Amino acid sequence: MSNPILRYVGNRSILLLVSLSLLSFSLSALGQQAPRRKAAKPVAKQGICGVVREKRGNFMPSPDSPRPNPDGAPVVREVLIFPLLNISQVETGESGFINSVGDVKPVKTVTSGKDGKFCVSLPVGQYTVMVREPKGLYANLSDSQGNIFPVSVQKNKSVSVTVDITHQAVF
Repeated sequence: MSNPILRYVGNRSILLLVSLSLLSFSLSALGQQAPRRKAAKPVAKQGICGVVREKRGNFMPSPDSPRPNPDGAPVVREVLIFPLLNISQVETGESGFINSVGDVKPVKTVTSGKDGKFCVSLPVGQYTVMVREPKGLYANLSDSQGNIFPVSVQKNKSVSVTVDITHQAVF
């Protein structure tokens, strides 16, 4: 390459090649550093979403004993959504567990995740939320008319609930 023009073109080509390589490497590195978002969990546009938590142990106030987690721990459970049930429609067993709901079938059944969260889409209506425990179905809330864990789903709204499993806790 004794010709000055060829030397100039050759040096520019090398410079261009090096610049493109650096640019490519920089773009690649930027892509790897960009934070990745987790996929959003599905949310019911209309229905019930919530969390299932278990509380165990002594929750009585005491200066001597350590208090367990006041919120409880999220747990995986089968969550059953029934048409609104009244205590008069079910057969209860030991410690308030529900042994039978007669011929009533759940409208939806879902399993909460490891984070305790669940979400179900439902038509507008009145529902009862229960979880399945080894001793039977469990719900620890009722209203003044004796309806078991009542939840009202309205048009285009998602209702948020917390299902606390407290049969192994003392308050």
